[in-house]
Amino acid sequence: MSDVPEVKPPVVTPVRVVIALCLLAPFVAMLWVGSYAKADPAFIGIPFFYWYQMAWVLISTALTMVAYQLWRRDQRARASAATRTSTKGAPASAEGAEASAEGSAGA
Repeated sequence: MSDVPEVKPPVVTPVRVVIALCLLAPFVAMLWVGSYAKADPAFIGIPFFYWYQMAWVLISTALTMVAYQLWRRDQRARASAATRTSTKGAPASAEGAEASAEGSAGA
């Protein structure tokens, strides 16, 4: 066992906050009905109430794609950091591993 404690990355990071905001924004926009419950301004004859919601379908898709890409990047970074920290204390060669095993067995 080593005396060095294992350092884990923080659970709440700025990237994860951005991911949460990307996923939360469409819900807030759609649940705040008072902000779009009106007919004007019309867009190509479609009342605001309808085209605003249709616009959020596209915006939600884009925000979900951004959140997914950020999540994948975050997971890859965490996996590579975990790999780096787990191999940090390992001996560089097989001979070093044997020597350290013999040293610990005799102690």
